[in-house]
Amino acid sequence: MRTKTNMSQTQESVREDGIIASVSGPVVTARDLDARMNDVVYVGDEGLMGEVIEIEGDITTIQVYEETSGVGPGEPVENTGDPLTVDLGPGLLDTIYDGVQRPLDVLEEKMGSPYLDRGVDAPGIELDKEWGFEPEVSEGDVVEPGDVVGVVEETVTIDHKVMVPPDFEGGEVSEAHSGDFTVTDTVVTLDNGEEIQMRQEWPVREARPSETKKTPRTPLVSGQRILDGLFPIAKGGTAAIPGPFGSGKTVTQHQLAKYADADIIVYVGCGERGNEMTEVIDDFPELEDPSTGNPLMARTSLIANTSNMPVAARESCVYTGITIAEFYRDMGYDVALMADSTSRWAEAMREISSRLEEMPGEEGYPAYLAARLSQFYERAGYFENINGTEGSVSAIGAVSPPGGDFSEPVTQNTLRIVKTFWALDADLAERRHFPSINWNESYSLYTDQLDPWFQENVADDWPEERQWAVDVLDEESELQEIVQLVGKDALPEDQQLTLDVAKYLREAYLQQNAFHPVDTYCPPQKTYLMLTTIHTYNDEAFKALQAGVPVEEIIDVEALPRINRIGVQEDYEEYVAELKDEITEQLRELY
Repeated sequence: MRTKTNMSQTQESVREDGIIASVSGPVVTARDLDARMNDVVYVGDEGLMGEVIEIEGDITTIQVYEETSGVGPGEPVENTGDPLTVDLGPGLLDTIYDGVQRPLDVLEEKMGSPYLDRGVDAPGIELDKEWGFEPEVSEGDVVEPGDVVGVVEETVTIDHKVMVPPDFEGGEVSEAHSGDFTVTDTVVTLDNGEEIQMRQEWPVREARPSETKKTPRTPLVSGQRILDGLFPIAKGGTAAIPGPFGSGKTVTQHQLAKYADADIIVYVGCGERGNEMTEVIDDFPELEDPSTGNPLMARTSLIANTSNMPVAARESCVYTGITIAEFYRDMGYDVALMADSTSRWAEAMREISSRLEEMPGEEGYPAYLAARLSQFYERAGYFENINGTEGSVSAIGAVSPPGGDFSEPVTQNTLRIVKTFWALDADLAERRHFPSINWNESYSLYTDQLDPWFQENVADDWPEERQWAVDVLDEESELQEIVQLVGKDALPEDQQLTLDVAKYLREAYLQQNAFHPVDTYCPPQKTYLMLTTIHTYNDEAFKALQAGVPVEEIIDVEALPRINRIGVQEDYEEYVAELKDEITEQLRELY
């Protein structure tokens, strides 16, 4: 987060022109501060970073991004005159930041302790590290804002494209250098005097410009059967994962971060427990990216604002994450942003709002809750960038409704915005059915626009197979109500058979073991073959039933339990082909 970065360069422009009037938790008021909305200021003798959020007469209200205990009236407030910005350039990946883009490993080294002192700061990217820059323009070329002028190998997976900043005019290239440079060195000079560096800054609350926003038509393949098979999300789409405590929100987010076929992952831990971020930090360097074979951290940027960190920094961490995501989108990459959890972000807004004595909305949340959620999710999408490339930002937010109550304001306001809803169910989690996504409550509004991709890349009858599975699960849900009243044996034989087919859909297809080395990731082709195997059983079983075979003999066929083992098979194509033949043969032998 670059505000204090430039203090060494613009120390003379930082003025001590205000004094603290009052302190209320993370909210500080100052008198006689010459500031504008969203200016970054430094509060108190220790220079704690804060942001102007309200101005009334000569009283300026500031939310402080660090603990304010010990800060008192009369201490100075310094204004930088700049909004909250992030440093953008090579070095963002394979790094973990706090909510205001301070690299935690650098701060730990600086402090000599994992416990950070207040007022400590560091640049968002290393200013002294040299990167090998290869220019893609030469003298005389004309470049415009957003154009790529060169490439840096940022990690083994990602080539970082150095672009003309969007707020530059552009012009003719007068010099283009090749070699090793720091991010503050000039690598390309234009005839109008503009100097392009590998580093640029951007205000976190302002969306980066794009040419047009397009309809997304490619799925974000996650390797999770219930998501890809029934409720897909598009690259550039938005999704919400609401669920009560212990229902699997974080594991689902981790699975998406590990296996989604995005080029870049930005993982924002917003107010969640520290051990969950620790798991990400421990696992990702050891896990392989299934598409490249390189470590997952090589394509990942982590922003950790855990539950014990200052509450106001939660409010900024999602903006930090989405700005980094937009930066890589401008390079033509597909980016997936995981925000865990937007409820903690909303709670931070509620606390700040209550300290400002604003009129509360439903359940004490501020009246502008829906507007803030919309601003965040609307920055996702599939875009044509100003440089002619295409890229996407997919935003996936976990929601933690108290007691699993989906009628609470954060869940309801999120549902109005996102187009994919993965509802986690505590009852399924208690039965150890994971991922515990309730197929009766979840939905995706992307299915129609993604079906052509699945038909072209997986199978022509993908939409029909999915609809068949949904219909069977819906019928099972209705039959279960009758079963609870009169018992399964009282049902007609065809309905008993439907329940058995649905059992295999639930246990073999929808359940997936995130901790099994094979079953943790299921490619779309395997997802399709699993579904067609169950469909084969359904068709052959009903033929046997019509031929007069008792339902007890049909569901007792020897080959059927092997359906549950498809998920753990590496050579699944041969296994499925044999299994379909066995099921067909054994059922036809009955008549």
